[in-house]
Amino acid sequence: MRPIYADRRQAGRVLAEALKHYAGKPDVLILALPRGGVPVGFEVAETLGAKLDVYPVRKLGVPGHEELAMGAVAAGGVRLLNELVIRQLGISQATIETAAVREEEVLQSQLRKFGGNAPPPVIHGKTVILVDDGLATGSTMAAAIRAVRQQGPARVVVAVPVAPPDTCAEMKRIADEVVCVATPAIFGAVGLWYENFEPVDDHLVRRLLETSRMKIAT
Repeated sequence: MRPIYADRRQAGRVLAEALKHYAGKPDVLILALPRGGVPVGFEVAETLGAKLDVYPVRKLGVPGHEELAMGAVAAGGVRLLNELVIRQLGISQATIETAAVREEEVLQSQLRKFGGNAPPPVIHGKTVILVDDGLATGSTMAAAIRAVRQQGPARVVVAVPVAPPDTCAEMKRIADEVVCVATPAIFGAVGLWYENFEPVDDHLVRRLLETSRMKIAT
């Protein structure tokens, strides 16, 4: 298992090449999942000449094993639960509610921090490309798809640099198009496929969003 990408920006450039058929289309909107999806989405938006915005989604981690998702929450009050994980681990409704409320507060904070003075993106009638730095279980992306669908897009596309084959197959069941550049059979974790997978801070997210918005405005 050797890294495929140097960092998220390079992964975004590779992903953009796989999305070239959307270049120059005025109805395309890139929605990046913060924080790690934003550097990837920035490169995609640059190449396609599309508007970039963020779409916060928060994983609901199993208490004590937060890397394992028992569900996710997204903008618009969407909650998506992994019933299999919940049932197998005997997770109570109270535990789920506590985690959901906590993550919904973080989600609202991200919307305030990253949105700035810009109006929320218009999703209705758009071709929405949801971008992240990779997928593992896909629970957060599934929540994003469900939330976006409620706002009437013309098309929902999932685009990531790396994901396991079974997760990509599941995404194809619920999205209109799925672009997974690399699909290693032995996956492990998203970060294993990057040489540099340092955490993305809020400052970088805001800077990339502001840069992208300024370019679209001009």
